[in-house]
Amino acid sequence: MNQPIGPTSDTILYLSGVNKTFDGFRAINNLSITLDRGEMRAVIGPNGAGKSTMMDIITGKTRPDAGRVVFGASTDLTRMDEPAIASLGIGRKFQKPTVFESHTVWDNLLLALAGDRRARFTLRARRTAAETEKVEALLETIRLTSHRNRLAANLSHGQKQWLEIGMLLAQDPQLLLVDEPVAGMTDSETEQTAHLLRDINRTRSVVVVEHDMAFVRALGVKVTVLHEGSVLSEGTLDHVSADPRVIDVYLGR
Repeated sequence: MNQPIGPTSDTILYLSGVNKTFDGFRAINNLSITLDRGEMRAVIGPNGAGKSTMMDIITGKTRPDAGRVVFGASTDLTRMDEPAIASLGIGRKFQKPTVFESHTVWDNLLLALAGDRRARFTLRARRTAAETEKVEALLETIRLTSHRNRLAANLSHGQKQWLEIGMLLAQDPQLLLVDEPVAGMTDSETEQTAHLLRDINRTRSVVVVEHDMAFVRALGVKVTVLHEGSVLSEGTLDHVSADPRVIDVYLGR
């Protein structure tokens, strides 16, 4: 599979020849992926394919043994820690939502806007007009405008996922990494999440790790299939679904 020699001005994320071994097990094996600015990419593959480790490496939670991991044209992520990478504009949404359940939807977004999710920021501080406008816009984006005064604890599972996505968006990431966003959602919530991510993709780059093939089809984006820590196949969902290697290791199971 041909990969560019290096990142270009159109590249937001570039992985080349990345390797990572844990106790003799090679979790990532010569992994190379290029994501363009403004692109949304779906990443699929069997359990143990290296999807979570790839996300850990991109966000600085895990350092690779070898290879290049570059954000934008030249920022070497392998030399940075998690907070520094987050401050660059890379946001990660884990599978299980983590929101402040004892606070309202509005206050969760306001806390995220302040850049401090440990709730040290006082909610009694005077809000600026710009902050109010930003929270209103976030509520509309994540489909929770009518739930602004509800406690996060009282939201459905899907709504909590949307709220956490909104909390990440409050920090203005250029690249959003989303891990299995529709796991446990109803069919209606799954459909709305596809619309939500497509809306977000209008202004940001997005990587979605997912197992739900119907959801991946609804996204309508390029798909990268991982297997044993490297790229097995890449292209449209129809293309990778017809690849005998993908059928053998993943879709045929």
